[in-house]
Amino acid sequence: MSEHTRKHRDFIQNITIALLFVSAVLLFAQTQIYGLGVHTGSFLSGSDLSMDIAAPNQTEAALTAPVRVVATSAFGRYGSMALTTDSDSFEPLRGLLEQALLSAQDYRASNGQSFFNALKSTSIYYDFLVPLPLPVLAELVRADAEESVSARRLILAGEGDGVSLYLWDDATGYYRCDTALSLEILEQTVNQYELGNAFFAFESSDPYVQSVSPYSLFLDPEPVLPELSISIPLSDSDRLLLSLGFNPNTQYRYTDSSGAEVVREGERTLRLHTDGTLSYQSGGSPALVITTSEEASLLEIVEAANSLLHSLLASAAGDAELYVEGVEQTEDGILLRFGYQAGGVPIRFRDGQSAAEITVVGGVISDMTFRVRQYTVEGTVSLLLPLRQALAIAAQQEGAELSIGYADGGAGTISAGWLAE
Repeated sequence: MSEHTRKHRDFIQNITIALLFVSAVLLFAQTQIYGLGVHTGSFLSGSDLSMDIAAPNQTEAALTAPVRVVATSAFGRYGSMALTTDSDSFEPLRGLLEQALLSAQDYRASNGQSFFNALKSTSIYYDFLVPLPLPVLAELVRADAEESVSARRLILAGEGDGVSLYLWDDATGYYRCDTALSLEILEQTVNQYELGNAFFAFESSDPYVQSVSPYSLFLDPEPVLPELSISIPLSDSDRLLLSLGFNPNTQYRYTDSSGAEVVREGERTLRLHTDGTLSYQSGGSPALVITTSEEASLLEIVEAANSLLHSLLASAAGDAELYVEGVEQTEDGILLRFGYQAGGVPIRFRDGQSAAEITVVGGVISDMTFRVRQYTVEGTVSLLLPLRQALAIAAQQEGAELSIGYADGGAGTISAGWLAE
């Protein structure tokens, strides 16, 4: 076990369009595509529990995330839209990015043209779907990074005999740095893949394709993805209460007029809504402590929040996993967002909100909302709207990135479809 991995494990262990089609086509399209708004360890509880109540063990959960990749050589591109950072299929690409980040030196400001040109060389492109602070992104591939920049898209590009690392986040801009990787190892990795199944929107002369984000990725053939069934695993509310430091036997537990179960202890309030949403307000109480260390890093706070959410889900997550969807430092504290993904394909909510939002102030959770879901892979295959029709719809949101994902609108069964984000 590396010193880096041991450090983080010890920390967690210690602080526990709309076109006018006939109505039938329109209805089908509505289930296939929708527009989304842009999203701009364990823990300690100070609550006193009865002596005969035992809080469940907290889950130590490693950070994972969906990632889209494109490997490029002079012979074409290979792409995948259904990988996770912990999947075996991602391992060769993970290892290469780990080495690049560990050896990266002198991050310098770059520009969009240089990033674009890097995709034309022998290269590997990584898209983590959302901007992440570099230390958090590096942890996803078991690397370290101290740079105070964020990135969503990265490219390992051959330049001369070496390999350069390019990073891009819409908010912080473009960066480039040298790495210790050789062009030979990059070429060997790229040549492991069957090239020719992927292209970016910027490579097409089709006006519909040109209307979406130039970095929209398309595969031929398109990925075959299963349908997912949705359930709301809130039957064991006592376990959730214990996980958050509440006494399930409290007398201040009732059902309000909306049907939500409400639990109050001191200044704290927990609501379990009928749609599967858990909401928590501390009311200023420091009871739900996510870290006791005044020097806890942003990465360590993210890891502890991730472990808390996995503990709340326990074994109810089914075939989906949580992943970090956003990290924002505000005047009041740190706002963390998490989403669900299944097999590397993101699951969005139709209202554009995240699956979970946690606000951490001074190491204490002040507010939290969490849509508790269980997703199960079905034996049926998702039917994607034909790409031409999806492009025609997405063209009404000029510049939107067109991708594939799931849209959770409530209980039932959902299919993968086109997302315009």
